[in-house]
Amino acid sequence: MEKHVVVIYPHPDDESFGAAGSMAKFRSEGIPVTYLCGTLGQMGRNMGNPTFANRETLPEIRKSELIKACDALDVDLQMLGYRDKTIEFEDRTEVAERLKGILEDIRPTLVITHYPDYAVHPDHNALGAAAIEAVRLMDPNERPTVWAQAISNDYELDLGSPDVITDVNEFFGKKLEAILSHDSQVAGMFGKFKMLDELDEQERREIVANFGKERFYIWQFDK
Repeated sequence: MEKHVVVIYPHPDDESFGAAGSMAKFRSEGIPVTYLCGTLGQMGRNMGNPTFANRETLPEIRKSELIKACDALDVDLQMLGYRDKTIEFEDRTEVAERLKGILEDIRPTLVITHYPDYAVHPDHNALGAAAIEAVRLMDPNERPTVWAQAISNDYELDLGSPDVITDVNEFFGKKLEAILSHDSQVAGMFGKFKMLDELDEQERREIVANFGKERFYIWQFDK
């Protein structure tokens, strides 16, 4: 059993769409979970229709949504304070050293982050790479296991089947609650989450099938 799990993603809502089911599962087992969120997603394009925010107000809206989601998941939250869409330009070594210090304080047995180069968004790739580098820099005897999440459309062609496939259907309600906490972002292609109970059975089954499993690769530090 894990002793403490740390999740490292760059944006508010990454945790909910990406790993909320696993986080809820760990919490149900009494395992502490900490989310290190890189930015406040202040460069997000979704300002609503009609408009509900601007560049000045969006960060506070997304911050409050992030806090709400973490409360729903019963996880600790640390906000790293980087600027949205700029993590790729941060000094990778400095970010890694900062994360290493946090991890050495928390002493997790598992870190969940994005798989570099297979996570679509530059922030995902950059923070995932820094998180993995942070763990690599740790004393090998103290290193936590790393679960890296790939989300590009063709990742399995290059990486093969994921090492960890967690069925989180039991916690789908909690995952949905976390997703819906990010109200400003649950629109467009994700708008169906807001009316899940109103969808026909086939559409609902497809959504649950797509989001009812969370997939990760175990990072090998000898490669």
